[in-house]
Amino acid sequence: MDEILQHIPLWILLPTLIWDIIWKMIALWKSARNNHLVWFIFIGITGTVGILPLIYLLICHNRRLKYDTSKSGDRR
Repeated sequence: MDEILQHIPLWILLPTLIWDIIWKMIALWKSARNNHLVWFIFIGITGTVGILPLIYLLICHNRRLKYDTSKSGDRR
């Protein structure tokens, strides 16, 4: 494994790692907020260079949980 990493130039490796970390954090945050436990686990344990987080964000970007914002004492 070390031999493979030694042959990858730093100017390719560093932007790829930053890309993956950014998209992974965004997808993890959104999946946790939407209570998508399966997505959260898969995104957290897989290293897909940002592909799986992007798939999640594209599929679930408009699926939001509907929260009841009315207060129980505010009924008329």
